[in-house]
This record gives sequence, C-alpha cells and structure tokens, in this order.
Amino acid sequence: MVNPQLQVPSDSLRRVIGQVFARPEYQWVERRRLLSWLARQWHNLTEWLNRLSAQHPVTFDIGLALVVVALVALLVHIGYVMWRIVRPTARTGEAKPAVGARLVADAAAHLAYADELARAGRYAEALGHRFLALVLELDKRKALRFHASKTPAEYVGEARLTERGRASLAGLVAQLYRHLFGAVPCDAGEYATFGVVAQELARGPYVVPA
Repeated sequence: MVNPQLQVPSDSLRRVIGQVFARPEYQWVERRRLLSWLARQWHNLTEWLNRLSAQHPVTFDIGLALVVVALVALLVHIGYVMWRIVRPTARTGEAKPAVGARLVADAAAHLAYADELARAGRYAEALGHRFLALVLELDKRKALRFHASKTPAEYVGEARLTERGRASLAGLVAQLYRHLFGAVPCDAGEYATFGVVAQELARGPYVVPA
C-alpha cells in the first residue's frame, strides 16, 4: 500500500512532464532552417555535377569551360568599370592640384574660375563658384562669416543685409539651387544675370553695420 504522504499530486506531475517534453530535444517536428536547407541544396548540386561528369564527361567539360570563361569576363568587366570610375578622379587631381588650394578663401580666384567654367559652357558649376566669390566678398565686409560646411541657404538667414539685399541674396540662392542641385539647364544669359546681381549685392549699399 502506498503511503499517502509519498503521493505526488497529479497536476504537479503533469506540469513537470509537460516542462520536460517541451524542451527542444523532444521536439519531433522537423524545423527547416536556412543553413540546413542551403547545405542540402549544395549537396544535391554536387551530386548532380558528379553524376553529370560521370555520365556525360564531354558535356561537363564544355559547361565547366563556359562557366570559367563567364567568370573571367565578369571579373574583367568589373575591373574595367572600376578603372573608368577611378581614372577621371585621378586625372582631375593631377591636372590642377593648385586650383583647390587657391580657391579656398580667395574671391577673385573663385570669380576667375567661374568665368573659365562659363566659357567652357559649364554654367551650372560656374554659378557655384560665382556664389562663393560673393560670399567671400560679403565676409570681407563683415556681412556674414564664411565656412565651408555652411549651405547657401544658411547665409541668407545670417547675413546682415537690408531687406532688399536679403531678398537679392535669397533670389541668388534659389537660382543656384535650381540649376546646380535641381539639374535645371542654365545658359549664358542666366549666368550673366546672376553675376550682375551678385556684383551689385557685393559692392552696393546693402550691408547693415554691425
């Protein structure tokens, strides 16, 4: 006869058994994992290749040669594309190493480079350097402070200019964004108009004393 004090409640026993069989090692349902699936597919592929090489050796050799040729062609193409990407950058860096140095804080150099770009028909790029020349000229007049990290729109907000001067500067920034960043075509007439407004703003009575 079983001692009643040694009997375990059936609900406790059921709970313990449930916890034991809930462990992963007792899960009999097959779990498909990505790595195991890939391993099986690789195994199937290698078996198929082995059968192909054994049953049709000539076909296997021809296919292998075609795959090798395709891989070599792909590598050559990737190398050619990378060379085409890197070559213009290297050429630009070697052609005019002094241009970037003299354009950093030189309004006259930016203006001259802008005119050079305009003569080459690169009006959108010319607008960018013409605007930098204006910013540097306004910096000399203490109307704003130039910094390479600032955006053109930031200069509009900080410039100490009259209402008319601020409106002119905002108009130049809008035109710059439209052509340089918005990819809207710019012609010689628009570049000339931009330069006239910039020159008037840089030399006119629009700077408010500090």
